[in-house]
Amino acid sequence: MTDNAEKPVIKGLVTDIQHCSIHDGPGIRTTVFLKGCPLNCVWCHNPECISFEPEIMHYPEKCIGCGKCDQGCFIGAKVLCGKEMTVDEVMEEVLKDRPYYGSDGGVTISGGEPLAQHEFSYMLLKNIKECDDFSCAVETSLFASWDIARKVLELCDFIMCDLKTWDENIHKKYTGVPNGIIKENIKRLDLLGIPFVMRTLVVTGVNDNIDEISKIAEFASGFKNIQYYELLPYNPFGATKAAALGMKEYRKLEPVSSDIINAIVQEIKQYGIEIRTSGVRRK
Repeated sequence: MTDNAEKPVIKGLVTDIQHCSIHDGPGIRTTVFLKGCPLNCVWCHNPECISFEPEIMHYPEKCIGCGKCDQGCFIGAKVLCGKEMTVDEVMEEVLKDRPYYGSDGGVTISGGEPLAQHEFSYMLLKNIKECDDFSCAVETSLFASWDIARKVLELCDFIMCDLKTWDENIHKKYTGVPNGIIKENIKRLDLLGIPFVMRTLVVTGVNDNIDEISKIAEFASGFKNIQYYELLPYNPFGATKAAALGMKEYRKLEPVSSDIINAIVQEIKQYGIEIRTSGVRRK
């Protein structure tokens, strides 16, 4: 083996690259959705990002019976979800939005779970930093060893992390994993000095109560680098995609009422942290 041997090309499994997004961090952003997540939330908004393998999403209502499935579906009745891409290929897409980032915008790696493809996430963020000084962010559950998480997070300018429930048994029941490592990683994250937000998806019959959310809000209020705590009311956005994937175990739940959200917001104001609901600051 010689010193000139080529290093292996790192590839990531990508479900989508969303251009000019305004919902995944500050400013206008390019959001790279990676496929694969160690959590299996029964209400997941992006169920196509759970599996670590490429999948076919089937929409039979769009099928015109042309009989040419093996040539690729041109009307969207069968959609391949999950494509291997190199860092350079993703960078080519990212740089298309470069003129629109301004002073606040940039790139967000989402999923799925970016830390589950930590080598690819790290190399993509490193390339972005070397290319230009626009913002880098990740959306993460923080369910990973800290050695893996830290290497990726230190390249970020902004971090969005989730704490889905406070009670560990409830968390494990509805996501498949415990939340102790997540809580510990949030504490470690605060020590990095990087601005971050905490978010909780409020789900009917799971955590749509003052007791659960109050404990998370109190926890969040103890961090010096947190920007705000955001409540995201559940809606059944992922149900159509879950059906297209044939996920029979997926649960379509009732949306949380605005009265419940408002009652929770009023209660957790006592912790002195900025509260937002679906991106809107609550006073």
